[in-house]
Amino acid sequence: MVLTAEDRKLIQASWGKLSSEMDNLGGEALTRLFQAHPQTKTYFPHFDLSPGSNDIHRHGQKVFKALDGAVKHLDNIRGPLAELSDLHAYNLRVDPINFKLLGKCFHVTLASSLRADYTCQTYLAFDKLFYEVADVLSEKYR
Repeated sequence: MVLTAEDRKLIQASWGKLSSEMDNLGGEALTRLFQAHPQTKTYFPHFDLSPGSNDIHRHGQKVFKALDGAVKHLDNIRGPLAELSDLHAYNLRVDPINFKLLGKCFHVTLASSLRADYTCQTYLAFDKLFYEVADVLSEKYR
């Protein structure tokens, strides 16, 4: 999917509104992922996966930082995600469906933070972004 100029503006404007919450949003999305899709917990046997744990918070910050890199480089998200793509495909061997599941959990997290600002158009723009991120993270599996 190709992000239009309008998609890019919506993503960047919405992302800017989240700056004060960035430390927590990744952990919130991961908590949702583990609760809605418990099979994803198998990749984290060494983590305390209870909601609000330091492990989820720290890993959530890493996830959000990766998304932040993608948002800052919408013209070429492969660059900032290249190392993560290699890590997940070759070392961690994460089932690629998990990237799509996490995108869905991020939708809920963003909607709960942005509320009325998370319009249908904003949702669609982020959906394209999450699709591209999942595609980049999955491409080494092919």
